[in-house]
Amino acid sequence: MADKVRTGGCLCGAVRYEAAEPLTSVVYCHCSQCRRQTGHFMASTNVDLDRFAITDETGLAWYEASDIARRGFCKNCGSTLFWQGHGETYVSIAAGTLDDSTGIEEAGHIFCADKGGYYQITGGKFQRAGGGE
Repeated sequence: MADKVRTGGCLCGAVRYEAAEPLTSVVYCHCSQCRRQTGHFMASTNVDLDRFAITDETGLAWYEASDIARRGFCKNCGSTLFWQGHGETYVSIAAGTLDDSTGIEEAGHIFCADKGGYYQITGGKFQRAGGGE
């Protein structure tokens, strides 16, 4: 891995990972699956798989959320950790699970059309109704 490595993990410590720079800016996903998994919306950063390593997977479980992606979480404490599209070369990491997120900026919002009715979307460099560019 590269010189600057960020670490992170779940609430109980049964899942730990390392992610070497660069990590992308944080994207907020408001899709119904992210809202149901996290209880609000997902804030995640991406890293290429060749720059990512799970260092303790004692509590790691994967849920096949759809035919296009799986979601990683801790089966002990329930922490939301990862989103990985099938065949993708990157993994999305729940930004709140990083031990130190200093210097990672926000990018914008996706799947805004699916947002919960109890909040407004503000901030970010972009707001997209769907997920695509």
